[in-house]
Amino acid sequence: MEPPHDHHHHHHHHQQEQSNLSQPPTTCANCGGPTCFPPPPNISATPSYIPIRFPAVNLPNPPTNTKEAIIRTPVPQPQKVDLLSPPYHFATPSKVIHSQDDIVRFHSSPVFHNFLGFVVSLSESIKSRKLSDPCHVSSTVEVIISILQTLSDYVDEIPPAPQSSRYGNVAYRTWHERMSSDAESFMLKFLPPDLHGATVELVPYFTDSFGNSSRIDYGTGHETNFAAWFYCLARLGIVKEEDYQALVARVFVKYMDLMRKLQLTYSLEPAGSHGVWGLDDYHFLPFIFGSSQLIDHKYMKPKSIHNDDILENFSNEYLYLSCIVFVKKVKKGLFAEHSPLLDDISGVPTWNKVNSGMLKMYKVEVLEKVPIMQHFLFGSIIKWYASSFYLFFF
Repeated sequence: MEPPHDHHHHHHHHQQEQSNLSQPPTTCANCGGPTCFPPPPNISATPSYIPIRFPAVNLPNPPTNTKEAIIRTPVPQPQKVDLLSPPYHFATPSKVIHSQDDIVRFHSSPVFHNFLGFVVSLSESIKSRKLSDPCHVSSTVEVIISILQTLSDYVDEIPPAPQSSRYGNVAYRTWHERMSSDAESFMLKFLPPDLHGATVELVPYFTDSFGNSSRIDYGTGHETNFAAWFYCLARLGIVKEEDYQALVARVFVKYMDLMRKLQLTYSLEPAGSHGVWGLDDYHFLPFIFGSSQLIDHKYMKPKSIHNDDILENFSNEYLYLSCIVFVKKVKKGLFAEHSPLLDDISGVPTWNKVNSGMLKMYKVEVLEKVPIMQHFLFGSIIKWYASSFYLFFF
């Protein structure tokens, strides 16, 4: 944006040539005197500024449009979760987002900022820490880990069906059905009696976290549901701030292991893959958490992902490296060709920069995309603000 003109500069406007006098005089913003200059343009008309509401569809074709939008996005900041207070009015959550306008409305609501701030807080909780570092593990977190272990055991009990197609093994539907039918009893394992009614909202976020059974696919939208499920637990006070490190280093890691097992066992399709311009066919959050873990690391830099020794020795401690190892395992050929975006990012000088870039990218690439967010659910815990009142905060 242009810097405001200095005071003296404005006085030149008062002595403009006669040609301007045909326009009605307006007031000088600095001195209050009459001026023949037209009023300053609306900020959003200034080419150097794109308001956050700017529809991504009008930007030049990819990948430049995304780059532009990401560059112009402020780095999301951590936020304390707004606790939900009784009386509760739990209700079956439903889909509300159908258009870019709905995305704009969602993004201008307090709940959106709180949810994104929660994801940033999770990222901060693991900053400069290894996965094996000691952390507080509450009984609730232990129960959640055991639930994910149970789901992993189900995979062993439901072998893939013999079929010729490369993607989408139908046995996954059996697994998904079993997971879904047990989901409510899973929630009741850690919910206190006064919150049993919350299962009507928690179950849909949970079951949507593991992929889609009719399409046999999985992507960043499903992963976002898992984060939304975490967020619901935080809003209900089931998990607290001291649990965040364990939510990432114990629970999310367990979830990632399960998802990779499902992807490999049942050949899940990537949901809405960006082709080579995606970060990864399936995941986004581990790149956020993983880059945070490596901030200020003594000798591992973003370019270290090209060092096979480092990958081999440290991928079990750092989520980012484990993602790179997995990508290299499932994709054949030159890394720079099958994963140009990850290759580009390896040229960024610091992990701090990588982390803030990932957070911005998550907001633009996942949370602002209608094809992903049209499946997102809203109930009483993650509430849809129908009022357009919030648009005035922009």
